[in-house]
Amino acid sequence: MMNKILDFRSDTVTKPTPGMLDAMMSAKVGDDVFGEDETVDELENKLAAMFNMEAGLFCPSGTMTNQIAIKCFTQPMDEVICDQTAHVYRYEIGGIAFHSAASVRLLHGERGILTPELIEPEINEDNIHYPNSSLVVLENTVNKGGGSCYKLSDIAPIHHLCNIKGLKLHLDGARIFNALNATGDKAHDYGKYFDGISVCLSKGLGAPVGSVLLGSKATIHKARKIRKAFGGGMRQAGFLAAAGIYALDNHVDRLKDDHQHAKDLAIALSSTSYVKSVMPVETNIVIFEVEAGKANEIVSRFKEKGLLCNTTSTSTVRLVTHLDLTPSMIDEAIEIILHLY
Repeated sequence: MMNKILDFRSDTVTKPTPGMLDAMMSAKVGDDVFGEDETVDELENKLAAMFNMEAGLFCPSGTMTNQIAIKCFTQPMDEVICDQTAHVYRYEIGGIAFHSAASVRLLHGERGILTPELIEPEINEDNIHYPNSSLVVLENTVNKGGGSCYKLSDIAPIHHLCNIKGLKLHLDGARIFNALNATGDKAHDYGKYFDGISVCLSKGLGAPVGSVLLGSKATIHKARKIRKAFGGGMRQAGFLAAAGIYALDNHVDRLKDDHQHAKDLAIALSSTSYVKSVMPVETNIVIFEVEAGKANEIVSRFKEKGLLCNTTSTSTVRLVTHLDLTPSMIDEAIEIILHLY
């Protein structure tokens, strides 16, 4: 067992840095439900300007921002189009049905990436038997796709299709800054393509809590009421918003280190006998395949040696790099990988 646990389960496990804690403790706060928390306002306005959107809404989680957006953009008996791996479908406990009374049309993109050619045939015609196709949801990066990411050149034709077909387009930007770092695209260019963007602050950016939903002023006005109905209205939330501001100012450029660490881990995994294949690594997620039914055993063996990770199926394992993993810890992890058996 290593002296220090190497935690690759998720980039959600990070702790606030000393600088982030200082920013949190010195935040100017007020009652945000009354619209009086200036630090929350600053965070919402900062991200809205960054992504060229009109307004923002700070929420406790990305699940909440996604589900609020879906409720904003659909009516009961509508249908949401997304990939079958999408977080909004797989990991938000049936929220689309529960909150929005909408059905879901699941597509099978390459590592979770959708294209207009996949989407268009699945848009329902106006027929009394069919739900109304009203919303497409993309995920960037795609968790189940091993951190695969959309480029803006992939998104533009999907936006064009949605525009001519009258569908809204929402982005689950769970790791949007990882995608921007990998593709070189600019955040400011995203606003013209999406009706809603959920930006998560508590993954690669290292904030302890929170996501921000971006959209038009009208959308965010509606979303604010839905947030209240969901129980997401927070009071002196500026202490948390300050962590998000600090993360945006200090933790975006360093994501390239996480991406390189993930690539280094993938190289090591590819050289072992117990790994059958490794998904292409674009960002900070490494998913590798082992013999069918062996994933839990592999995870247990890693844990015995001080490395924590998770299975994604009975034959696949996921490692996620993040800011709490130093280069020396990556080296330790590689040694464990190479000598697991």
